[in-house]
Amino acid sequence: MKEKLPNQLTMARIFMIPIFVILFYLPEGAHFNGFVSQDHSSVMWVIAAIVFAVASFTDWLDGYLARKWHVVSNFGKFADPLADKMLNMVAFVVLVGLHVVPMWAVAIIICRELAVTGLRLLLVEQGGVVMAAAMPGKIKTATQMLSVIFLFIGNPLYRNNPLLCLCLLTIYSGYDYFAKNMQVFRNAD
Repeated sequence: MKEKLPNQLTMARIFMIPIFVILFYLPEGAHFNGFVSQDHSSVMWVIAAIVFAVASFTDWLDGYLARKWHVVSNFGKFADPLADKMLNMVAFVVLVGLHVVPMWAVAIIICRELAVTGLRLLLVEQGGVVMAAAMPGKIKTATQMLSVIFLFIGNPLYRNNPLLCLCLLTIYSGYDYFAKNMQVFRNAD
């Protein structure tokens, strides 16, 4: 049972994504345990932030348990960062749609995520190696997750300048992956 739990947490994170998105499209006045929302957006945003925070916590928990129990798997090394990317990208796209973050910042984040995912696929194809997350990538992911939570609860500190810093961190972590794995391009036909 414990061998499967880290991967099950990763899959749970993926299944929380539609729940997180649906919260933004519930009709006004939705009921939650007898509480009727008068301010639809703020209640839904807080609930969405809680769902997102729980999903984000599973990112830390699945990695912690996999290392503690020595059950790190290729599936986990592949699916965990993919689940993180899906969760973060969907959240940022929702935030663009709600006019909370600028499109340029999300475009940078999405381009980096697609580039690193492509690099991962090349590494697997050329040598069967699944590239695990590096520390700059882990810091980037944690920072993105915290930023999303603060943006959904309406913290104005995570607008403009902090988003620029987040984009710079995103670019740096992408550079780090490519710099450490340039051999994949040298070995290409």
